[in-house]
Amino acid sequence: MGSFHEATALTREPGTDLFTVDLDPQWTVGGRMHGGYLLAAMARAATEVGPHAHPHAVSASFAVPPQAGPARVSVEVLRAGKGLTQSRVRLGQDGTPCAEALLTLGPLADHEPYWSGVTPADLPPEHECVRVPAEAPGAGFRVDLMDVVEQRLDPRPLGFLGGTPSRQGEISGWQRLADGSDWDPLSLLVALDPVPPVSYDLGIPGWAPTLQISAYLRRPPAPGPVRVRMRAGVVAGDRMDEVAEAWDSKDRLVAQATQLAGVRLP
Repeated sequence: MGSFHEATALTREPGTDLFTVDLDPQWTVGGRMHGGYLLAAMARAATEVGPHAHPHAVSASFAVPPQAGPARVSVEVLRAGKGLTQSRVRLGQDGTPCAEALLTLGPLADHEPYWSGVTPADLPPEHECVRVPAEAPGAGFRVDLMDVVEQRLDPRPLGFLGGTPSRQGEISGWQRLADGSDWDPLSLLVALDPVPPVSYDLGIPGWAPTLQISAYLRRPPAPGPVRVRMRAGVVAGDRMDEVAEAWDSKDRLVAQATQLAGVRLP
């Protein structure tokens, strides 16, 4: 089992801001590269160019799903200041543009919030939650991501597994990196794109590809698992928006994301 850091390792072309990354097939859902993993690889490239090592905000659009294997990543620094760096990152494969992201990077301080209207996800203890297997029953495809990310879901809204979805539009669970590594600001981008999608709880099975995602990294996470809550906003016209929030082992909000995903309405 490869680690997250190995799976997002980059090789820089000498004298350029171009990188090669070997997209790891373990970080796939139904044979397609996981969106949060691609986002993390692109963010790692941005941290290699310029003075700042932590992403604060990432906004990415996915045009063409890349395949596992070599891909090229280019970084363009738009502005490099003392406090923040703003960059554009593109990921392509075999000459085809696959994804593009705009990033704001800077030092990620461990400040307590002045105010917050977001409450932590209410979850049973980790050992009472349901481990998601790579061979998910009824899914019809393999989720290799679950071999590298250990995810345990709140059993209360899992009626969709038996054909009786709660239709509340919310799924929550605990997540750990399966190799025992602690989460960091880059790997949290994977946690913010959890599976299964909220559409399952709305009675809409099948693949829900990420079309666009915007993520905010709030603070470095404490060691241990993170709790991630994913909620649906509006589902219409074969599109769905989802909001994810990640809380660390000290009950601190460490990251958030909003994404637009595709769905196949019944």
